Amino acid sequence: MKAKSIKGKSSEEIKTALQESMADGFKPTIAIVFISIKQDRKAVCELLNSKGIDVIGATSCGLFINGFEDGYEGEGSTVIMLLEMERNNYSILFEDIGERSLEDATSNMVKNAFGKFKKPAFVLMTTLLTTDGRLLNGEGMVKFIEKLAGPDITMFGGMAGDDLSFSGTWVFANDKSTDYGMTALVLDEEKIELHGLAFSGWKPMGVSRTITKSEDNLIFSIDNRPALEMYLHLLGQEITSADDQIDFFDKIGVHYPFQIERENREPKMCNPIGYDKEKGALICESNVVQGSRFRFSTPPDFDIIDTVIKKADELKNETDKDADAVLIFSCASRLSALGPLAQKENEGLAEVWNAPMAGFYTYGEYGRAVNGKHEFHSTTCSWVALKEK
Repeated sequence: MKAKSIKGKSSEEIKTALQESMADGFKPTIAIVFISIKQDRKAVCELLNSKGIDVIGATSCGLFINGFEDGYEGEGSTVIMLLEMERNNYSILFEDIGERSLEDATSNMVKNAFGKFKKPAFVLMTTLLTTDGRLLNGEGMVKFIEKLAGPDITMFGGMAGDDLSFSGTWVFANDKSTDYGMTALVLDEEKIELHGLAFSGWKPMGVSRTITKSEDNLIFSIDNRPALEMYLHLLGQEITSADDQIDFFDKIGVHYPFQIERENREPKMCNPIGYDKEKGALICESNVVQGSRFRFSTPPDFDIIDTVIKKADELKNETDKDADAVLIFSCASRLSALGPLAQKENEGLAEVWNAPMAGFYTYGEYGRAVNGKHEFHSTTCSWVALKEK
């Protein structure tokens, strides 16, 4: 497999970059596209398809390749990982959920994957938020996949973004797109090796607290006290207006994600993203089980980056493998919390594997946890190195 990553701020710039990448005889068969909602997705897909290149992709909250990053506050760009891969070794699947259930759409995707390969592996991209406000349950989808495919299924990827506008997220494949669904680059794991990890690097602090009342992704009380009151008390903060609330969760709350304790597993990272005034509940980005215990995280620093890169280096040494390409799916909250350090993390992962890299900032991540189980994550950097055998 050969790989190159390109970038552009318009479909014309992508056209030029694509031509330059192919000038030496490079013939990509597939393009993995990460794109701002400010860009023309249809024009980019049509350009790639006109060159006989298969397309799969997602909208982003910022994106990056080796030596380049464009955050969600930027002008909006496109980055593409181009792969010259045997077409017999991969397949692109697409599911627009529409009025179906998430379980039905997931089941159809898994069934089709096993119809293609005896041992399929997924590079998965899903939506989070539709233009009319519906949410896709990423954690539930992962459970459906595991139920059908078994606990050893390999799965990396992320939830599409929308430059933090919360106006709607999109995934697409060739001439199809949806704001409520999923798409997967399914790889034949007997021909393509995948080595990766989803890891947050955040350190826990303080004593454990108990979520004494919750429902889905809403937390009503912590240690039997109103959730917001307790949350602010523990962080030594005060909110006096709606504007203060928005500023708090965007600029302060993201720095202190919950680490929800789990038996014999890494803590589940969970980021409070707002407050439901009518219900009197903290809003989290994933469901929280009533009775769970959690700790706060220490403020972000360079140790987070060092820890993630160290874990990647350890895995590379364990596998004693090289990589043809590296894909990174990093939570948008990492960009908010880490600032310029976020790109140092991405560049560090590319340097460990010494391979072309591309990725985007997500609304949720899929990947292998430290314990080996593939899960849905939050506030996490999930990466995967690909190697054709």
